[in-house]
Amino acid sequence: MTTGSVAKHLLVFSVPLLLGNLIQQLYNTVDTWVVGNYVGNAAFSAVGTLNPALNLLIGFFSGFASGAGVIISQYYGAGRHDKVHDAVHSSIFLSIVLSIALSVTGVLITPALVRFMNTPADVVPESTAYLSIYFAGLSGLLFYNMGAGILRAVGDSRRPFIYLAVSAVTNIILDLIFVIRFHMGVRGVAYATIIAQFISAGMTLAALLRTEDSVRVKPAEVRYDSIMLRRIVAMGVPTAIQISITSFSNTFVQAYINRFGTDCMGGWTAYSKLNQFIFTPLQSMGVAIMTFVGQNIGAGQRERARKGVRTALLISVAITVAAGGLQILYAPQATAFLNRKAEVVAYGTMFIRYYTGWCLFACLTQVLSGAIRGMGNTRIPMIAMLGSYVVFRQVYLFVFSHYISDTPLALGFGYPAGWVLCAAVHTAAYYRLFAEIKEGAASRPSSRKESEVSHT
Repeated sequence: MTTGSVAKHLLVFSVPLLLGNLIQQLYNTVDTWVVGNYVGNAAFSAVGTLNPALNLLIGFFSGFASGAGVIISQYYGAGRHDKVHDAVHSSIFLSIVLSIALSVTGVLITPALVRFMNTPADVVPESTAYLSIYFAGLSGLLFYNMGAGILRAVGDSRRPFIYLAVSAVTNIILDLIFVIRFHMGVRGVAYATIIAQFISAGMTLAALLRTEDSVRVKPAEVRYDSIMLRRIVAMGVPTAIQISITSFSNTFVQAYINRFGTDCMGGWTAYSKLNQFIFTPLQSMGVAIMTFVGQNIGAGQRERARKGVRTALLISVAITVAAGGLQILYAPQATAFLNRKAEVVAYGTMFIRYYTGWCLFACLTQVLSGAIRGMGNTRIPMIAMLGSYVVFRQVYLFVFSHYISDTPLALGFGYPAGWVLCAAVHTAAYYRLFAEIKEGAASRPSSRKESEVSHT
């Protein structure tokens, strides 16, 4: 990514990533559609409103995968293939340890999470069953994310997309078989998901074992490397904390929404699922620009990195306007596709039409946070997102629910308000950091005694 057309690099890298993420959202939506149409309203609400709880632990690991991706992309851009090798094997070692720890933790805390979210009594059994099965099979998702992150760090987003597409098709087929044919309910959806995730993980690891690039995995060389692990952890911990605590904060929002009953939960579920079709392209572009900036900063090309950020923002805004406009226009039909109950459709339509336009501020947050991480600074996105999505959002929810307007619409505005604040902080931080980087001065580690994390 250090030579050639900036726009072409970003599109060639991000389109497979985007398509892969959209496919992932599609099969998540199919999960919801199958449950909403063939199981029942309580099960629909259970599956759809568990995302904050699932993202709590998944996001924690994703932070480490992001940290590993930054380290690998900077070394790769600098031509340090020996260090790329060390970082890859340390990342696989970390995946093994964390997959065991997070699976066990997830299963143990499932009952407490369900209670914490004020889950209505008629939804508790379905929520508990789904979460327990999902967490028990979490390692498939974690190994796919780390393996895909390694491939993307060196500019390969095509193979992760292919593996995810295979996983998605498998998931959809198993959904239909387990739920419609064998009447397994939410348990069938959970089993279909984890089986599909293990398939994508297996394919990704097989690619890393066969590749001739510097990211090739040699099982005998997967070991504890204290120096490299410290770098990955130092880079990944801020992002891990940010994602997991932000997800934990979202469980508070979900708890407020759950107080308004199963129909409101269903409407929020539909809105959340559909909103991901807007956020997914933004997240894909955030990953693309993180890799682009990481490689170009590693190669000492400051202005090329900056041009990449401007291009990524333009693409993100265009996608958001197009996707958001369609959602607002067809909000009732889109909600009814997931759940036809009139009360659920009314809530879902309201949430979509009032909140979707504010996603333009999320463009700034996703692209600029990716750029800042690519520069090697993961603390600023962590602080900005924790301040905006956790502290500010919780204050907002408390004040509105107790003193201003305790309604679903007013409380849900905590999301857009957080996006606006976070976008402002990231914009200021981005301009300050780029002003500090000199053209031709590579921002990367260089020796065993080097700084553990550049610009952090």
